[in-house]
Amino acid sequence: MLFLYNFIVQIAGFLLKIIALFSPKIKLFVDGRKSVFATLKNKINPEDKTIWFHAASLGEYEQGLPVIEKIKEKFPNHKIVITFFSPSGYEVRKNNTVADVTVYLPLDTKNNAQEFLKLVHPEMVFFIKYEYWPNYLHELQKQNIKTYLISGIFREKQSFFKWYGGFYRNALKTFNYFFVQNERSKLLLQSIGFNNVKISGDTRFDRVVSILERDNSLDFIENFKNNTTTIVIGSSWPKDENLLIKYINQADENVKFIIAPHNIKEEQISNLKKQITKSVVLFSEKENKNLSEYQVFLIDTIGILTKIYSYADIAYVGGGFGNPGVHNILEPATFGLPIVIGPNYSHFAEATALVNLEGCLSISNQEQLNQAFHFLLQNQDERFEKGHICSTFVQMNKGATNVILKHISNDNL
Repeated sequence: MLFLYNFIVQIAGFLLKIIALFSPKIKLFVDGRKSVFATLKNKINPEDKTIWFHAASLGEYEQGLPVIEKIKEKFPNHKIVITFFSPSGYEVRKNNTVADVTVYLPLDTKNNAQEFLKLVHPEMVFFIKYEYWPNYLHELQKQNIKTYLISGIFREKQSFFKWYGGFYRNALKTFNYFFVQNERSKLLLQSIGFNNVKISGDTRFDRVVSILERDNSLDFIENFKNNTTTIVIGSSWPKDENLLIKYINQADENVKFIIAPHNIKEEQISNLKKQITKSVVLFSEKENKNLSEYQVFLIDTIGILTKIYSYADIAYVGGGFGNPGVHNILEPATFGLPIVIGPNYSHFAEATALVNLEGCLSISNQEQLNQAFHFLLQNQDERFEKGHICSTFVQMNKGATNVILKHISNDNL
């Protein structure tokens, strides 16, 4: 089975080079891996102590960040190495300040795994949430390097729990310990013989709680809001926007909107602006304008949505009309906002919980969207109550990082 797996990886690597000629994203994926070993040779000396974290993409990086920061504090003499699989993670966070070295993870071949570990020679390794690369994991086990999964989540449909999943079950045997998000994940692992598992919870809660301790002020958003009730629309996709634009165009003048779309390409932003009949100002055009005169603020940049949520009275989080579903609702939740989302949220435990707790409203069509916004705008007490439910939910679920750090500390005495 390993031979077949390695053959497939080699073929995939060859095909990706061809696809890269036509796809900018795949080109980043391929080109970004060309200099990985040279970067590692340049930035890591043989005598350096290192700790390696791997994140599939941006979401997993944000999820693991509280642990990375605490590990960095606890082991100040170690270099922190972060790898990404996806360009959408690496390209956004390649200049992060928490890591000493940030690179793409080379494809999972035996030679790549051996060369990577030779150069990095980590004392500990953390895989965040998922991604189980057999060659890397087997090489880590062979070299007796402690390997942990943090914020792990398992589902019955995964191959580990099928009759044909022996190859990947063997890969799991290389982990020293699993820190999982929920009871179901623990039971699934135990059902296939793994008892080195602990329910730590989801480190994302620690991540979003820490947001409250930072300076979230943005003068230009404050000027735009001008003490007016404001709905912030985060990470919206076209299917969200089709409904939202119709609502915005007929909304009362005493309500303002901030839209931070998932796609900020110029053509997409221009098309979005043309469909809105209210006065619109773009982030890129905000200078020397009286922002308080506008009703819609269109954010054509990245990296400030979290701070923008701190000015919202109501949040709409996009993605719920597509697959796999709604984007991160924990950031608006931590600010104590009532949240509206689309219908596809069942894969996300926090969204399911907040819908059940009625802090979050799920809508499926234009009429339901209109009703949800009207209800929240007209009933301030309900708005505050739902926001309180959301913030309390976040606070009650924090603490995963401390569970992991306590175990790691005992494990490395």
